[in-house]
Amino acid sequence: MAGSTFGTLFTITTWGESHGPALGVVVDGCPAGIPLTSDYIQTFLDRRKPGQSKFTTARKESDSVEILSGVFEGYTTGTPISLIVRNTDQRSHDYSKIKDCYRPGHADYTFDQKYGVRDYRGGGRTSGRETIGRVAGGAIACRILEALGIHLTTYTKAIGPFSIPSDAYDYSAINENRLYMPNQKYAEQASAYLESCIREQDSSGGLIECMIHGMPSGIGEPVFNKLDAALAKAVMSIGAVKGVEIGDGFSVVSSKGSKNNDSFFTENGQISKLTNHSGGILGGLSDGSPILLRAAIKPTPSISQPQKTVNTNGENIEIEISGRHDPVIVPRAVVVVESMAAVTLVDLLMQNMSSRIEYMKQVYLGI
Repeated sequence: MAGSTFGTLFTITTWGESHGPALGVVVDGCPAGIPLTSDYIQTFLDRRKPGQSKFTTARKESDSVEILSGVFEGYTTGTPISLIVRNTDQRSHDYSKIKDCYRPGHADYTFDQKYGVRDYRGGGRTSGRETIGRVAGGAIACRILEALGIHLTTYTKAIGPFSIPSDAYDYSAINENRLYMPNQKYAEQASAYLESCIREQDSSGGLIECMIHGMPSGIGEPVFNKLDAALAKAVMSIGAVKGVEIGDGFSVVSSKGSKNNDSFFTENGQISKLTNHSGGILGGLSDGSPILLRAAIKPTPSISQPQKTVNTNGENIEIEISGRHDPVIVPRAVVVVESMAAVTLVDLLMQNMSSRIEYMKQVYLGI
């Protein structure tokens, strides 16, 4: 199976299945000397682990991470970092009734078409548990970004019809509710909406927003590996994501150049912009403004309502999916979006070090 490695200089390779013995990631290209502990990585994994509230799957997993290599006496060694999280609460029998069915909204049919065989227990590699490796790798990327003064703030902007206006954000509220919404009132409204989804045996989608502060200007590779293109690829690779916006995103279709263009000004020798419609990226390169990214998350496809489908024999059938499933994916996906953004930024920052001879002189000659 190709496609399990992401990045060029700073790479993550994820492995494992939802109902296998374990999942994990190998992180390569991490510089030596970064302070790193399993406790630090665990704080990221705890944000995505199941069983946090009635709006997440009831599967009970501690998602405890073990560092197998690449760290010595609390610091990275510059060698590959291998991380493992063991599965402890699999219930593969929950999927025995649907092993010969193609679940609507899932990758059952397409995996069969590609490989001729599939792990029906929770979706195998297509399960949301695959993101454990992304988050563990993203934690290391965030550690590197912290050392460079770059910080990411990621949260739930919308669940179903409840979308928080940007002028109503209260970032201190993000960790005060299980939906990770920056407004307690909207979180309560969204919670009531999700309760109605549960009663109706249905699910909801939502919108995740990621703000990146401290990114220097000029980061990205023009043409095919633009910063916005790289971020879009990284975030779109997350299973539940169906769309990505940068800055004003799709609203630019109804805008005009006179409004959409961000005017520049200089103050105390610093060039800045009056507005940030571009979302911090111009010509595929960071412009020094905050980078604004949004990810549209689809409703959880596993719902208990009867659904029409076909089985592996090509017969029309109706199924009802049982088991332990999230009525909304969004809250647990917040840290996944943040992690993929962080990995992308670190990789492009490393690539940028060879863009000028002055940078190489600074590293190797100290001038």
